Amino acid sequence: MDFIHQLLNIVLPPSALLLLCFLLPPYFAFKCLRYVKRSICNENVAGKVVLITGASSGIGEYLAYEYGRRGACLALVARREDRLNEVAIKASELGSPDVIVIRADVSKVEDSKRFIDETVNHFGRLDHLVNNAGITKISMFEDANSISDFHSIMNVNFWGSLNATHLAVPHLRKSKGKIVVISSIAGWFPTPRLSFYNASKAAVTSLFDTLRTEFGSDIGITIVTPGLIESEMTEPELISEARMYFILVESTETCAKAIVSAACRGERYVTEPSWTGVLFVVKLLCPEVVEYFSRLLLINRPMCLKKNA
Repeated sequence: MDFIHQLLNIVLPPSALLLLCFLLPPYFAFKCLRYVKRSICNENVAGKVVLITGASSGIGEYLAYEYGRRGACLALVARREDRLNEVAIKASELGSPDVIVIRADVSKVEDSKRFIDETVNHFGRLDHLVNNAGITKISMFEDANSISDFHSIMNVNFWGSLNATHLAVPHLRKSKGKIVVISSIAGWFPTPRLSFYNASKAAVTSLFDTLRTEFGSDIGITIVTPGLIESEMTEPELISEARMYFILVESTETCAKAIVSAACRGERYVTEPSWTGVLFVVKLLCPEVVEYFSRLLLINRPMCLKKNA
């Protein structure tokens, strides 16, 4: 058995590289043709039911507006009911025919069951589940007073998405629906002071990559990996504390439009702004360079802050 592994270690890498040289050109041509086809035949969400978690602000809020403009019925979920009501009113004014507001904490299984049930009971179906709710804490790993203080990040970012998805799957199978999950480039980019947040987003990406394989064509999954997007997580004081003030922040409206368009096309991944995807290639090919500049630009004095999305 060891001999086989040693043989594969020698033979497989150059063979795979040679095979890729032949396969990549037709593969990219296929991707371009498929993009054109999906752009022409993209999904019309008018009258369909979209549930959005973390809809009281940031990306979730503007996703509600964009789906509303397209005529979708909305179920908006977050902990701040007063803010949800404001978002619901604006989404209705923009074109959503029916909007309901559900106050809930996605990290609680009982709350997740309740908002899925309320949505299906009210509308009779569920077409898109948007797992957007998320929180972060800014802290160097060694400066954490207690690791348990960071459990909430995984509870909301990872378990919150998992809870809602697990309960929504039977309804999404019936409607041949879609799941849109808001992850982050932080899931693969080693950003100092965000180690717990980065880990939660890496877990989210891995989970939904695997679920896409399990679900096949029954349920579409679009994984979104935004860079810095205008929201409560990117307020000036937090950007300054994280020492990321030199990084460009994209408007929430632009990001939301790109996400909904990609979901309606059935895209597997969305990186927004798209240029940040170059960083993934750089990290893959030159990890030492990325690590060096991350340390050089982002590591400074220790600090700790928490902000909800």
